[in-house]
Amino acid sequence: MLGYYGEYDVIVCGGGTSGVSAAIAAARAGAKTLIIERVGQLGGQMNYSGPPGFSFAWLYNARHEQIVGGISKEIYDMMLEDGHAMAEHHQKWRAAYQFNYIDPDWFGMYIYQLLTEAGCEFMLHSLVTEVVREGDEVKGVICEHPGGRSMVLGKVVIDCTGEGEVCYMAGAQTDILPKDLLEPATVAFTCDGVDWDRFMEYFMNHLEEFDFNHIYDPYINMNEDEIRDEIRKNVKTIEDVGEIMGFVCLHEKAMKVGEWHNYSGVGFFIMPREGGRIQAHFQHSSQVGHVDCTDVRDLTRVEIEAREQNEIAYKFFRKYVPGFESMYITRVCPEARIRETRRVVGDYILTAEDVAEARKFEDVIGKSSFPTGPKHVLPTDENTTNGTLTVASVARHPKDGGSNDIPYRTLVVKGLENILVAGKAISTDRPSHNRFLQQTMVTGQAAGCAAAICAGKGITPRQLEESVNELQDLLLKQGAILYGTH
Repeated sequence: MLGYYGEYDVIVCGGGTSGVSAAIAAARAGAKTLIIERVGQLGGQMNYSGPPGFSFAWLYNARHEQIVGGISKEIYDMMLEDGHAMAEHHQKWRAAYQFNYIDPDWFGMYIYQLLTEAGCEFMLHSLVTEVVREGDEVKGVICEHPGGRSMVLGKVVIDCTGEGEVCYMAGAQTDILPKDLLEPATVAFTCDGVDWDRFMEYFMNHLEEFDFNHIYDPYINMNEDEIRDEIRKNVKTIEDVGEIMGFVCLHEKAMKVGEWHNYSGVGFFIMPREGGRIQAHFQHSSQVGHVDCTDVRDLTRVEIEAREQNEIAYKFFRKYVPGFESMYITRVCPEARIRETRRVVGDYILTAEDVAEARKFEDVIGKSSFPTGPKHVLPTDENTTNGTLTVASVARHPKDGGSNDIPYRTLVVKGLENILVAGKAISTDRPSHNRFLQQTMVTGQAAGCAAAICAGKGITPRQLEESVNELQDLLLKQGAILYGTH
């Protein structure tokens, strides 16, 4: 039996990083807002299927100009003040690849507080299964949850599912690569019990075993030997490094005896906990490729195989890596982190050329300094040591160390009215796929602001394209960065 749940100005479908940003922004702008999430935990790739090891990364471009503010920076600053985050991690050899490490479990608690304070309503443990559509207009969604099915109506719906599920159900045009070309999915885990002094002694005495520019950045202007010299001069603790990748000889040794799988490289990030405690976070230790995670059979295989790979990785670190002999698992993410599936076709498709040219748009709603290209590929005959890696040959960085604008039209779903998309499914070509955490929060906040304006003025998101001045003013008021950078 279908029940009626209610009617809202803005319905946000999906409670991950884009969804919580969209809901906070819409509610703060005065819209009656509902956020719908299929599980009980909000936060998505930051604290449920993640975090990605770098947490709030790439908030600056290679010129060290801040390009991301708004809700992302607000939450980070709040957590830093309360002792649940580390200070911004800037190192000469990282260029734009800067880290803002946080405790993800505290992030998962803060967002409920921020949503509640903003006046947002919650509909948790609810899966969107159908779209209410009249002609080209999206009127709402139907959800299944404990107790049955409910219809929710809204003036504007925002798809923040990550996979463009709501847009797909509504009949939107989407694009997805063959599964053999999609980036692999992963399940992350975290460990405590590491003797960091012992590990750092090994690390500093074996720097040639590690890779410090594996996400190739032309603006670093240092080769690997120069980076190692810089590390010898300035690094004292694991906090000074942040991310460790390589372990070349240990990796090769383990591969010869079947004690490492060749689906990922060997490495870890760090995770801050209260009282200055540092844990090791393994984001890339499992990589399951040749899967389309919109296919439940493939997604199920990811969950199983990733955990098998993680067990191998866990045993490897305890056996081979100095300082990790007594480590123990403290958390395993409840579900896979899906890097890539559908992209929704919008009124504008952001391209690799836009990124490479650091292109600016009149309808800018945010910025990004990520290079183009898939960031992870599966092993080949030429890549038998490092597992997945960035393909430097296809990566194009924003020129002059700058950043590209993200135009509002990438959020407006082509052929449909009263619906926006935010997060990793926004309208881009494959090389400029906006899947990274801070990108999803930027587009989520913009979609929330846009939806609130549309609901308040009685116009569609497409009609808002005619003049985005009010949207940009609202984003600036909420702390977003739109102008004044390269």
